Amino acid sequence: QVQLVESGGGLVQPGGSLRLSCAASRSIFSLYAMGWYRQAPGKQRELVTNISSGHSTNYADSVKGRFTISTDNAKNAVYLQMNSLKPEDTAVYYCYADQIVVAGKYTSWGQGTQVTVSS
Repeated sequence: QVQLVESGGGLVQPGGSLRLSCAASRSIFSLYAMGWYRQAPGKQRELVTNISSGHSTNYADSVKGRFTISTDNAKNAVYLQMNSLKPEDTAVYYCYADQIVVAGKYTSWGQGTQVTVSS
């Protein structure tokens, strides 16, 4: 069982940057994967990026070259560095973690943090 607490959201101008943080309640070393989803008003939830226990990464086409996911095992944290932000990046961003359990896989979710890109 793991709890996730997000921080770092806010208001930023187009072209600006934000860094989201997600702190886990225990070691993330043995987690299967961690990542970020986002959901804008009137749109479906979108997988932004994730990173596996093997350190391979995946990015949505809309954020490639602008967003970077990283982890810090010593701090039990995952981060999302967002650069060159666009108004269409405006959404609630959710951190998640997948754990391997006896029944298969279990997903934990952060509470979400609002990111607004506007001039």
